[in-house]
Amino acid sequence: MSADGGLPGRACSRPGEVAEPVRDPGLQPERTRLAWRRTTLSGTVAAVLAMKTALHGGVSLAGTVVCALCFGLWLGFLALAHRRIRVLATSTEPASLAPRHATATVLVTVALAVCAVALVF
Repeated sequence: MSADGGLPGRACSRPGEVAEPVRDPGLQPERTRLAWRRTTLSGTVAAVLAMKTALHGGVSLAGTVVCALCFGLWLGFLALAHRRIRVLATSTEPASLAPRHATATVLVTVALAVCAVALVF
């Protein structure tokens, strides 16, 4: 209990009023930001390996197209991830990820996975 008789961590404007607890995000936004950075690094490594695999037998039209596609998808993911990292780093209470950004991130990730499967087979 606090000195005014209320519960700790609650903001009340009038006596007897029950208010929502004050959210303490702790280190969660920082952990999420670091997870986005790790995912971006993993995506970079995967895109580079995919491009290397596509050009392994020499430069061909199909290999060049796959490299360009992987590079474009990687740039799209990088832009989406960097935007989210910036939001998490600049705000003490960051907004949730917009559904269109989440959908775009999933689509880019799935497209990169499809490219990887196509390169393996």
